[in-house]
Amino acid sequence: MLQLIWNGLFVGSFYALVALGYSMVYGIIKLLNFAHGDLYMMGAFLSFIIVGGLSGLLGFGSIPVLLLVLLITMLLTGGIGVLIERVAYRPLRKSPRLSVLITAVGVSFTLEYTVRQIFGPNPKVFPIRLSGNPIDILGARITVAQIVLMLVAAVLMFLLQRYIMHTREGRAMRAIALDQKASLLMGVNVNKVISRTFFIGSALAGAAGVMAAAYYGSIDFLMGFVIGLKAFTAAVIGGIGNLYGAMLGGLALGLLESFGTNFFGGEWRDVFAFGFLILFLIFKPTGLLGERVVERV
Repeated sequence: MLQLIWNGLFVGSFYALVALGYSMVYGIIKLLNFAHGDLYMMGAFLSFIIVGGLSGLLGFGSIPVLLLVLLITMLLTGGIGVLIERVAYRPLRKSPRLSVLITAVGVSFTLEYTVRQIFGPNPKVFPIRLSGNPIDILGARITVAQIVLMLVAAVLMFLLQRYIMHTREGRAMRAIALDQKASLLMGVNVNKVISRTFFIGSALAGAAGVMAAAYYGSIDFLMGFVIGLKAFTAAVIGGIGNLYGAMLGGLALGLLESFGTNFFGGEWRDVFAFGFLILFLIFKPTGLLGERVVERV
């Protein structure tokens, strides 16, 4: 039982990091950024390049090098997210939502097949593979690598919470989420805040990509597709637009998959994930922590 819980929380922490980006962007500009999962993939491939350039530092230990790579990759993926917002989404901000949604799908395919053209269609072996002998804790077999990655995810989520709730920039984000026009009249630089939101969300997705690459040891150009959909599912389960909901939804989805695959087999993993997405959209579309919003006209 404890092993299933740990496995679910471990995988769910990846879902939560990516789901946070979905919720942040949707909360501010009501955009379902379906290219967000591909920033997770970009993070994995950018870290693949960076590790190759820092191969001489691997003698200092895989975890310190990985943390350095993580920071660099977060900056780069954050920059890519800002570029995507500026080029693809900002010109369409006043367009019908369907136009923006189709653009997001186009951005997703552009990122995927650009990486395919550069790196080829075959999976790549990640240079750093976090492994080690598992430790037996109350019957659960846990590795040091898993503990480190869980701590990194927890620290990133904690720092985001502090930033959103206790800084001037975070207050500006929350103000725009409540009323963009009023925020503009109050002197808030809306474009700057939206760009900052894309930077943070993209950086978190990139961090999750680095962590997954180092843990699983293999990356490919389509790796962001499924986790993007699962992160969206996590955001819906928790309440899309709600940061705490994204965290809770990611962990809950990880636990659902862990227990479901234990009882019914690994081939049912995605069935459980997307089956629960359908159930939540039917019976509780606002999610666990979301609130029903009356749209102003």
